[in-house]
Amino acid sequence: MPKSPAARSHRWRFSRLGGFDQVRIESGEDICSLPDLDQKLWAALSCPTTGLEFDAHTLALLDTDGDGRIRVPEILTAVRWTCSALRNPGDLIEGGTDLPLDAIDGETEDGRRVLASAKRILANLGKADAAAISAEETADSARIFAGTRFNGDGVVPAAAAGEPVLAKSIEDLMACVGSLPDRSGAEGVNEELCDRFFTAARDFAAWYAEAEADASNVLPLGDKTETAAAAFAAVKAKIDDFFTRARLAGYDPRATAPLNPAEADYGAIALKEISSATAEVAAFPLARVEPDRSLPLTAGVNPAWSSALKELHDRVVIPLLGDRDELTESAWLDLSGRFAAHAAWRSRQRGEEVAPLGIDRVKELLASDVEAQIKALIAEDQAVSEAANAIDEVDRLVHFRQHLYRLLNNFVSLRDFYTPGKTAIFQAGTLYLDGRSCELCVRVESIEAHSALAGLSRTYLAYCDCKRRGGGETMTIVAAFTDGNADNLMVGRNGVFYDRKGNDWDATIVKIIEHPISVSQAFWSPYQRIGRLVSSQIEKFAGAGDKTLDEGASKAIADVSSQPAEGKGAPPAPFDIAKFAGIFAAIGLAVGAIGTAVASVITGFLGLTWWQMPLAFAGLALAISGPSMAMAWLKLRERNLGPILDANGWAVNTLAKINIPFGTTLTGTAQLPQGAERSLRDPFAEKKRPWRFYLFLLLALAALAVLWQRGYLAQWWDRLSELAPHSEVTAAEPAAGKAAGKGSGKE
Repeated sequence: MPKSPAARSHRWRFSRLGGFDQVRIESGEDICSLPDLDQKLWAALSCPTTGLEFDAHTLALLDTDGDGRIRVPEILTAVRWTCSALRNPGDLIEGGTDLPLDAIDGETEDGRRVLASAKRILANLGKADAAAISAEETADSARIFAGTRFNGDGVVPAAAAGEPVLAKSIEDLMACVGSLPDRSGAEGVNEELCDRFFTAARDFAAWYAEAEADASNVLPLGDKTETAAAAFAAVKAKIDDFFTRARLAGYDPRATAPLNPAEADYGAIALKEISSATAEVAAFPLARVEPDRSLPLTAGVNPAWSSALKELHDRVVIPLLGDRDELTESAWLDLSGRFAAHAAWRSRQRGEEVAPLGIDRVKELLASDVEAQIKALIAEDQAVSEAANAIDEVDRLVHFRQHLYRLLNNFVSLRDFYTPGKTAIFQAGTLYLDGRSCELCVRVESIEAHSALAGLSRTYLAYCDCKRRGGGETMTIVAAFTDGNADNLMVGRNGVFYDRKGNDWDATIVKIIEHPISVSQAFWSPYQRIGRLVSSQIEKFAGAGDKTLDEGASKAIADVSSQPAEGKGAPPAPFDIAKFAGIFAAIGLAVGAIGTAVASVITGFLGLTWWQMPLAFAGLALAISGPSMAMAWLKLRERNLGPILDANGWAVNTLAKINIPFGTTLTGTAQLPQGAERSLRDPFAEKKRPWRFYLFLLLALAALAVLWQRGYLAQWWDRLSELAPHSEVTAAEPAAGKAAGKGSGKE
């Protein structure tokens, strides 16, 4: 993409932070020029809208497509619009909760619209003389529009009607087709709901006109037909069942008994608490079945259906057939025929939504000009939509001025993360555990999903389940340990996590991804491995010995218990010392070999000059710990923030390193305060045992004996004598001394 002249003329400044070049955003001109900055130089290309320590409303304003992610085009759109609306884009760097009205650029189209809307908001809130507007004032739209009749959202509540008749009509509309919330918080209707209502009303009226055209068949009881039809439908299936049973009993008298409830059926419910609502009772026939019997309507009927039969008697039978206590099958068929046309008409019903109003109210609304009046109110409300919609823009500008610059320093660059004293938006808080404080803590939704990618960061990570004290809130974090050692870090250890608001959470390690933490840990790791190996071998040897001892004791007891009585049987075999001679000889050889090896090492070390001895110690330590330290140093140089954030939905666009010096700032280790007094006397320290001194003295004497036997002591004495000043020893005397030393050695 070719650069504009403005882009070519803007001089960018970069800083080397975290192993890569990060752009420095330090002026309003830098912010306005961001659309021309090559995206390959951005630290991130997208980030999620959740799990961040950032204003959630600002993130929602930036996420214009509502997909839960903030991308570069959305950032650039916000930057262009904000720079156009502000008189001085450098105000974004200062931030602040209040937006001064004189900071809005009244000479641009965006600025004029926002300024006019800001003044309208303040006037609606009774603060017409205010010189600034805050996020708190723009957030409550209900307060802003509480005293206004129209607010530009196209939704008209009943209160906006201005007259009771029209207000009642709007309420009827909402009762039938629903409502929408108005900006003032009240419920109202828009043009879509209005059209939906009156379309349904016309369909309902046309459908009802069909019945009126054939009223004798469709509406046999006029306006009372609906309630009568409901009473008829409630018992139709049960009455059909009764007359079918009566015809079967007339067909074959033997069917009478099975078609009526058996004695066992009554016995099944005899011990229950019975009422008219009991299901077993309702399943019985309406009345006792007899051949070709009429249905009684008042006496001798099933108690579960008595009320429904009374409704049928009062609303259907009396109006159509006259007052009678029984209903013959022919009379029932007559009633069924009369309601058949009504049922067919009912099946073709249209406009059901307005049916609760009744046909008279529907006709009244259609005959009036209510529809035109409501649409006129909606049009009047929409006429002020541009000014009203600008209220949202005021809210956007207030939040962008307060928070946008901070987001840029966590998106375009990671300056907040690499600047001492500042905290990045992805840092959730501080974990205190094992005498350390971990500053790089990130919220995690799924440990398994996150750890699959975060392990590539080459960082020692501990996943912790956190629970809020005194509540049921929980969350999961991952903490990076970048200094100290991992000796006491293990699954199950507890610590305390402090979130960015200062709330404390109980934290428990549930998973660890192991990587080198520091070079000092790598120095001691070979010795620790050797110690663990020796300890494990000793434990195995001691365990095996203990097991052998137990088995031997058990066998001895068994042998004693199984021996014959005294004086009987063969005597036990005598101890054969020759059998163990080889064992003793092998042990002696092993001890001698070890002593010889130790003596050789001591001899070689003592053969060095005084200045070579420290170098020998250093060389030995380097030979043991050097490879481990070199490998740890190489891995620590590969620590990378990217996989930790990418596993949370970020798209980090660079290699953001966590080198050794920077890592020490992310994990604090326990340090005594400056000037603190410290006593090294520990009353609970282990008491010194004299056997250690005796053991050292014994080893020293053994070493001297070996050196004397081999003649090294005589040689060193001769050298010291030669180096001594004003020496009077002749050349023959040392030779004689040597010969004497050798002779004594042979002896």
